[in-house]
Amino acid sequence: MFNPDKYRSVEWQKGGRVYPELDCFGIVNEIRRDLGLEPWPDFAGVTKDDNGLDREARGLMADLQCCEPEPGAGIACYSGSVVTHVAIVVEIDGQLCAAECNPRTNVTFLPLARFARRFVRVEYYQ
Repeated sequence: MFNPDKYRSVEWQKGGRVYPELDCFGIVNEIRRDLGLEPWPDFAGVTKDDNGLDREARGLMADLQCCEPEPGAGIACYSGSVVTHVAIVVEIDGQLCAAECNPRTNVTFLPLARFARRFVRVEYYQ
């Protein structure tokens, strides 16, 4: 079972891949490990700068299957036609939520519908 309390100590760090200093991709892999899922490539040093996140996310998505929201599914978030953010689906108290990590707010858990409204499009992958 997913325990959101572990992530209260996480601090956002650009390019962060080592708990408790994580960015949006770092939180995805940390949660995947905690759910007993295979982590995805580390993409060390990849950030939104120079569309690095978009480039690497698209490469990874080509090797994954598009799916319906389910715990452990990665979320690709689009602003226009570019992937600008990633998150992961978790289940908290029987509700599917997006777990994300951002500057200033660090880790947040939002119901999927509320989370998705912030973007032009979201896609789920396993």
